[in-house]
Amino acid sequence: MIPAQDLLLFAAAALLMVLTPGPNMIYLISRSICQGPKAGVVSLLGVVGGFCVHLFAAAAGLTAVFLAVPMAYEVLKWAGALYLLWLAWQAVKPGARSPFQPEQLPADSSSKLIVMGFLTSALNPKIAVFYLSVFPQFITPEHGSIFVQSVTLGLVQIGVSFSVNLLIALFAGGLATWFVHNPLWLAVQRYFMGFVLAGLAVRLMLEQRRAA
Repeated sequence: MIPAQDLLLFAAAALLMVLTPGPNMIYLISRSICQGPKAGVVSLLGVVGGFCVHLFAAAAGLTAVFLAVPMAYEVLKWAGALYLLWLAWQAVKPGARSPFQPEQLPADSSSKLIVMGFLTSALNPKIAVFYLSVFPQFITPEHGSIFVQSVTLGLVQIGVSFSVNLLIALFAGGLATWFVHNPLWLAVQRYFMGFVLAGLAVRLMLEQRRAA
């Protein structure tokens, strides 16, 4: 069983991940603004389906890797830290694009919205790398089955991502309008997120593996 403190820390990492602009956020915002909040919510159902694909693939893969390669933890730890540093740079680099500047999209049927949401999520490298590089930092063999721990973390990530994306889908139009009139807050949000992501990356690099 993963300790509650670790679950809370992981939930914070998942929150930072979902708040970092990526294909899922840009697609949901675009759909919500161009076709209305209902279309955004329908698209979100497909996005969650894509999360489930990543969840079970990562859970099975991490179980096999941890059992077969003793050094896998260190490799994945550094990969996770570098990934978080890359996300931090994406947030603060000059010319970073706001997801609240969406592309115009034609109206689609509910079935197509779900399929496109699923494909956007399932093929999203940001989610795949997060699962494979950040998950291992919160998994310890002494806490039981690696597969069960991975699924638990995945459900936490899905819960956090669904909640945030649901709010985004429902209020994207109003948020986009607000940010247009308050551009300073876009910069504040970007730099704050970059600072927190970089801090989490440093924490991962300095953390020693807990004994099994």
